[in-house]
Amino acid sequence: MKIDWPGLMRAGMGELRLTPAVFWALSPIELRIMLGAEALVPPLTKARLEELAAAYPDVTKGAGDGNSRRVAGPDCGT
Repeated sequence: MKIDWPGLMRAGMGELRLTPAVFWALSPIELRIMLGAEALVPPLTKARLEELAAAYPDVTKGAGDGNSRRVAGPDCGT
């Protein structure tokens, strides 16, 4: 992944008015949070989890196909 350092420097030192020392002390994730980029990802709600579970259901494969896995439930120890 290529990092756009000039763009990050403009955002950090220009928009956020960070000093160079503070800017370079931040991790890329901290800078993303300060710029609000992490706010674009909504939290996983129960409704969204149910929507994903319906779209991508757990399946149980046959024991003879080499890809068997158990669906989580009370009898599988999870």
